[in-house]
Amino acid sequence: MNSVTKVYFVGAGPGDAELITVKGARVLREADVVVYAGSLVDFKLVRTYAPNARIFDSAGMNLEETTQVLAEAALAGEKAVRLHTGDPSIYGAIQEQMEELDRLGIGYQVIPGVTSAFAAAATLKQELTLPEVSQTVIITRLAGRTPVPERERLSEIARIGATLVIYLSVSMIQKVVEELLMGAYTPETPVAVVARASWPDEQVVEGNLSDIAAKVKEAGIGKQALILVGDVLLARSEGMRAKSLLYDKGFTHGCREGIIT
Repeated sequence: MNSVTKVYFVGAGPGDAELITVKGARVLREADVVVYAGSLVDFKLVRTYAPNARIFDSAGMNLEETTQVLAEAALAGEKAVRLHTGDPSIYGAIQEQMEELDRLGIGYQVIPGVTSAFAAAATLKQELTLPEVSQTVIITRLAGRTPVPERERLSEIARIGATLVIYLSVSMIQKVVEELLMGAYTPETPVAVVARASWPDEQVVEGNLSDIAAKVKEAGIGKQALILVGDVLLARSEGMRAKSLLYDKGFTHGCREGIIT
């Protein structure tokens, strides 16, 4: 691969313009050309950080067209940014884009971003990993127009009983519920649906597997939403007071001796 970086794949964050990284914002300001996911990234964010760049909305473009724009800019000595929602490594479809640049001998770099899973957790004020409740977070999706490997069917993953963050599936939430109930979850397992996490029109619907599908339908949520599932969502309920040992006064580690009382 060409050692000189000409194209930058940048994670724009989940929606809030202030949730882009400092590095991502700097690269945008320096960009001559920006190709952004217009169906998911706020145009105001693009104009805030790249007011002088030539802007292309990839919503109506295919791989060949986006590659052509990025390659032409790079070969002309310009800095090009491919701006993705959230973090590019999570359902970002960047692998094939990078392979095209490899084929053309054009250097590139990936700058991570805040994925919507963490924006949703922040909205819920919820830690996703709690001692003795769940120490595993699985990011996944339900099979739809794009299939998933058979071993990763939601009903198979549900057997683990971990905290789940389910992308790209809210329009099929009844099917999600059906598959989760084939695993370790019960009708009482708590669920939160966060639509457009961190955007001004963000929505939150909370319930359990027995009622969440009806609640989501009533709220009119059909896209751009995450489904969070697991007992960590009960953290503030009576009877669940799971705490990390990290700051327990009797727990020693390399930076602190225990306090004996």
